[in-house]
Amino acid sequence: MFRRIRETSNPVPDRPGQMPPPDQPRTRQEMTLRNDLAARPDDRPRETEDPSSFDKLSRLAKDVKRQVLTPEQESEARRRRRLLSLRVDLHKRLLEELNLSAIDKVSESELKTEINNVVREELRNSDLVLSRRELDRLCNELIDEVMGLGPLEPLLRDQEVTDILVNTHENCYVERHGRLVRTDVQFKDNAHLMRVINKIVSAVGRRVDESQPWVDARLSDGSRVNAMVPPCAVDGPLLSIRKFSKIPFTVDKLIEGGAFSEEMALYLHACVRCKLNILVSGGTGSGKTTNLNALSSFIPEEERIVTIEDTAELQLQQDHVGRMESRPANIEGSGAVTQRDLLKNALRMRPDRIIVGETRGDEVIDMLQAMNTGHDGSMTTLHANSARDALSRLENMIGMSGIDLPLKAVRTNVASAIHIIAQVSRMTDGKRRMTSIQEIVGMEGDVITMQEIFKFERTGVDSNGRIRGRFTATGIRSQFADRFAQWGYELPQSLFRPDT
Repeated sequence: MFRRIRETSNPVPDRPGQMPPPDQPRTRQEMTLRNDLAARPDDRPRETEDPSSFDKLSRLAKDVKRQVLTPEQESEARRRRRLLSLRVDLHKRLLEELNLSAIDKVSESELKTEINNVVREELRNSDLVLSRRELDRLCNELIDEVMGLGPLEPLLRDQEVTDILVNTHENCYVERHGRLVRTDVQFKDNAHLMRVINKIVSAVGRRVDESQPWVDARLSDGSRVNAMVPPCAVDGPLLSIRKFSKIPFTVDKLIEGGAFSEEMALYLHACVRCKLNILVSGGTGSGKTTNLNALSSFIPEEERIVTIEDTAELQLQQDHVGRMESRPANIEGSGAVTQRDLLKNALRMRPDRIIVGETRGDEVIDMLQAMNTGHDGSMTTLHANSARDALSRLENMIGMSGIDLPLKAVRTNVASAIHIIAQVSRMTDGKRRMTSIQEIVGMEGDVITMQEIFKFERTGVDSNGRIRGRFTATGIRSQFADRFAQWGYELPQSLFRPDT
């Protein structure tokens, strides 16, 4: 190679008229090549010379973990892994031996006795010794495996837990009082976690696999479930459960919890009773569905309500309610039923009010048309960071639906359909509050005008990190005051007077 370079290149002398010594490079190409070979003495790729940063960090983390654990902790960790493995093996054996079709007819005490016998028989063939407390706990966990969702059952029974977040089979986090904390709940492996996920989604007629690696589902109590599996979930299955309270939050409970004030509740009660269309706006986990449930409690019992959702989550307390849920496409790619299809059908079902769980696509057009054509008092929720952003999102969804309308026509349609926007937010201390209530006044040129009636004023943070503030009126009188009076809901003027 060097001979060919020398023959085809012009030499570069150190000084004019003098050639370099034989052991020094004679050309620029030779100099570059020598420097490269000096830096890399062999032809192996760089990836094989040094491990990747990720591998180094992984090994370092494992080494640190091994150094931190005491011998007692390592022994306890090994014991927990053995117990987890034993529980999964016993679960498989129970599925083979028990009559699954008769489980629902058997009392919990009889099932526990049968499981206890199987556990004792298995322990006789094992060198693992369990205390009475550990044996009872193992039996209860096996009952949860057979009858429920395995390791998740204790978290589902815990009334303080509002969110369950599973990151692969090793890590499980929960939200308590607005704070995320890690738990000691674990699955044996990703296959064990996948069995629990499949058990959840199959109960509502849905599927999740490599061809459809994500799914929205719900539990029997209405709790919201989302799952993501490989190949889209890189490290293993991901599972999120948004728990709903067994007893729905009432307006009084929300006032007591500081979600909004009594004055705001009185104003919203008049808005619902007088059939104003309400949009509840907020970010993820801000309490939109909870507030929508609370607002729906103001609807009179004699009215017919139709609800439309992607995943049935609303917990309306009225009797005359028709609930509808969209359906994804089957494995052949057909049979999908969208929220827009359900909205079109709902218009033929003689509803007094239509409640859409969440507006996120082209169903926004039919929803606005329904609000504009005799279905007053309808409600929906929307993801947005402010009331003004909510209007922009409505415009964007209409534009993405493929209907080519002038911007002014779109905004005029929105301004005439939506009357009230209630903005909810999740604060940094974990509490969820209704931070603003605004009325849509109309159009000024090409701009939708709004006026804020109530707001949350943040004043500071206490020593525990809790946000200090107050709910107050802005001093602006509601433009619907005359409508309230005509419907028999005269609100006092002091309701709109700001605190002094």
